[in-house]
Amino acid sequence: MEENKEYPLATLEEYGYKDHKIFEILQKILFKLVVIIAVIMLYLAIIIIAIQSFNATKSTTEWAGFTFDWYKKMFSEPLLTESIKNTFIVSIIATLISTVCGTLISIGLHYLPKKVRSRIELLNNIPLLNADIVTGVSIMLLFSLILPLFPYIFGPTTIIIAHVFFTLPYVIINVLPKLDEMDSNMLDAAMDLGIKPWKAIIKTIAPAVMGGIFSGLILSFTVSFEDFVVSYFTTGNGFDTMSIWIYSSIGKKSLFPGVYAFNTLLTFVSILIVSAYAIIIQRREKRHAKKNN
Repeated sequence: MEENKEYPLATLEEYGYKDHKIFEILQKILFKLVVIIAVIMLYLAIIIIAIQSFNATKSTTEWAGFTFDWYKKMFSEPLLTESIKNTFIVSIIATLISTVCGTLISIGLHYLPKKVRSRIELLNNIPLLNADIVTGVSIMLLFSLILPLFPYIFGPTTIIIAHVFFTLPYVIINVLPKLDEMDSNMLDAAMDLGIKPWKAIIKTIAPAVMGGIFSGLILSFTVSFEDFVVSYFTTGNGFDTMSIWIYSSIGKKSLFPGVYAFNTLLTFVSILIVSAYAIIIQRREKRHAKKNN
């Protein structure tokens, strides 16, 4: 189209166009900086603990040389060893109870009408959104009401019950999506073939949602293992988890460096387990894809 001299064509700037390339570049730079800062904030503490586990001195403000002594002496502190044992006992029992109960609750929710299911899911999400200190104080007050009937209830029992309360929702939110992906007629088909309901759940539904069950189990164990606030309000005298022991030791300024070594070793093992699980899932998906092709 030729330009008319009497009526020249308007430029893009006259239409209000503005070049935003500089702002786009600044936006990309800002996004990368935010990601880098977030990663540093997430992993800086882990890196510092790992470095401190190889420090030859107990001081956290100076470096006295590289050593493996704290790994060798990791379980030489009786109170630390006892707290680690208590933490594993509480986390394992609470995780197993949450996984079994959460899976069964998820199956029940899956077959409920949508309106009823949505209401129960809302109640299930409340412990996830609630502040830990509110959860801890609420459970403590609840147990205090029955203290006259059970004078020695505070201790392992109360901590396990409290951990089941706040880890159960994690299992449910991981299993429900897998159930939605499953054929809803699978349970009925198994029962029509003569299998009892419990066996049908174990042999048909459980294998189909095993990924969600395992994810919920790992997440529940992790949340239970690192919990401090709820455990602090629901424990009894003489029963300390590792987080409570660390808190009390910091208050006394006598933190045993072996705890750095244990935390570093635990992080390393956790990374190995998650990586191994991811590799297994990828291999299964590749085999499944080859079979379908």
